[in-house]
Amino acid sequence: MDDVILDRNFKALVVEEVDGTFPRGIREKTIDELPPGDLLVRVHYSSLNYKDALSASGNKGVTKSYPHTPGIDAAGVVAWSASPDFKEGDEVIVTGNDLGMNTAGGYGQYIRVPSSWAVKLPLGLSLKESMILGTAGFTAAIMVKKLTDVVVPADGEIVVTGATGGVGSVSIALLSALGYQVVAVSGKTEESDFLKKLGASRIIPRTEIMKEETRPLLSASFAGAVDTVGGVMLENILKAIKPYGLVTCCGNVASPKLNLTVFPFILRGISLMGISAQNTPMPLRKEVWNKLAGDWKPASLLDLYTEIRLEELSVYIDKILMGKVKGRTLVNMQ
Repeated sequence: MDDVILDRNFKALVVEEVDGTFPRGIREKTIDELPPGDLLVRVHYSSLNYKDALSASGNKGVTKSYPHTPGIDAAGVVAWSASPDFKEGDEVIVTGNDLGMNTAGGYGQYIRVPSSWAVKLPLGLSLKESMILGTAGFTAAIMVKKLTDVVVPADGEIVVTGATGGVGSVSIALLSALGYQVVAVSGKTEESDFLKKLGASRIIPRTEIMKEETRPLLSASFAGAVDTVGGVMLENILKAIKPYGLVTCCGNVASPKLNLTVFPFILRGISLMGISAQNTPMPLRKEVWNKLAGDWKPASLLDLYTEIRLEELSVYIDKILMGKVKGRTLVNMQ
């Protein structure tokens, strides 16, 4: 029963704004400082995503005001509920919506949120496993679901960009388990063994896909794609998709801009689908989490993550901004 005991004081990573800088550190907070909501959750695990690092660095496009506690992912136990849908002791996952953006997030040992943001932990998944996946794994699963609705393994290879990142690594694991031939695009040649262990059949250096191409179409090479990078890489992949293939995209770390013609769309009939995990409707959210707890649960899940403590988080925030993190980073909040 100690999972639902209310410790009024708890630890959290707090980012402050001081003369245009954004120092961060572990602070003691109280439950009374949390925002309103009908669900109070004792957080057992969170995870590190690129968006968390942006929030922790003062990016006003992610977080408007400070002091703030980031963390767009949280998994834990309900400590108090005013909702008929949840009771004390329920294990829940909270991802997306406004958590960790402008609402105090999963880098605190407690969160208080609207109950409409929470999903009961599905059978077959532990709290720890749910956060090894986190928003990155959830996003990957949506992208893979959309791809598998259109492209079958016999159609050809699927290319995955940002392959060593959170979304990319989980996408490779999911797609390979479903029988697809996966081509991983990565700038980290030293991580080839990691990518092959996840299921990549071959690896392309990032520089090959990042070349500026003036041609409106390239050789049709891939049946589909999971793109987490954007910019020139996404442009070149769109030009290289086979007729009636599908590209799913979720990131813009390279650039939010695209410079290309309509020819891939009107001559080859390909589709580009943007994926936003943040505001995923609840029916789809539950469906995807149930898939990840069931037959889509990656066999290589335990190869995907590094576990850290809250006190180590600030160092890893700097690492992910420098592109020095692979796979998933699990934050043990207890």
